[in-house]
Amino acid sequence: MHGNSFATNKPDGGPAVMLAGHVDEIGLMVHYIDDDGYLFVKAIGGWDTQVLVGQRIEVFAKEGPIIGVIGRRAIHLMETDEREKAVKLKDLWIDIGAADGEEARGRVSVGDCGVVRSDTISLGATAIAGRSVDDRAGAAVALEALRRASERGTAARVIAVATAQEEISGKSGGGARTSSFEVKPDAAIVIDVTHATDHPLSDKKQFGDVRLGGGPVLSRGAVINPRLVEALSASAQRSDIPIQWQAAPSVTGTDADSIFTSRSGVATAIVSIPNRYMHSPNQLIDLEDLEAAVEVIVGFLTSLESGAPFLAE
Repeated sequence: MHGNSFATNKPDGGPAVMLAGHVDEIGLMVHYIDDDGYLFVKAIGGWDTQVLVGQRIEVFAKEGPIIGVIGRRAIHLMETDEREKAVKLKDLWIDIGAADGEEARGRVSVGDCGVVRSDTISLGATAIAGRSVDDRAGAAVALEALRRASERGTAARVIAVATAQEEISGKSGGGARTSSFEVKPDAAIVIDVTHATDHPLSDKKQFGDVRLGGGPVLSRGAVINPRLVEALSASAQRSDIPIQWQAAPSVTGTDADSIFTSRSGVATAIVSIPNRYMHSPNQLIDLEDLEAAVEVIVGFLTSLESGAPFLAE
């Protein structure tokens, strides 16, 4: 179903709790190959085009990955006013070293997708940075929470779902909608990243106060079930885990927007991981926040009793 993957502790019995973290990431799609062999692309998801300049790209072609580089005119060849303008995606291209268009079209096809080629790196004691933190981090938390809850014992039927198409779903709902329709959960916890605001030039009055290493973030708002949030907060308190808070008065921009209206409605909450430099090749998170998020969710799952008492009246 849309490329979603599922794991569960038991096939039936007990209140069903869906843990969702999306595994798709932003990328690029080839839409034109010129006669000189250069690839022109469209965005998959929300890009800040400035971060693409000078990057290496891995294009997933039929015969295997093709490596290219993002090309742009050198600064020496620009007029002064051009240097000061933000670059647009239409002014960039991918150079795969092809001699001409015939060679390029033999290696790559229109519709092939690509991602920035970057390694995940460690920074300091517990921080890591990488391109696909949004939201492989959430998918990892979902799966680990399922594993630990199974080991410690829970009355719930827990289904960890690695959802697809979150970055492009919009109103369609993507893999979160189809998977929640299939799973029929009584409750869902969406694990995603959220913007950390502990770096220079960040306006906390506009975007809130969220810090790396400050613990997972719980949201309150129209999409969020208040009893489920209270239960997660209580789980954090029992384990002395610090919680950060975020306001979400309307849509959340996460899989929660698709899940909470599935079928006749699903009690839904969001557990977020603070993330600096989102939608860039170097998204930065603290592994201690991931560990804390897992424990908050596991504490909630192991405290559940049959009857899903967390559902709002």
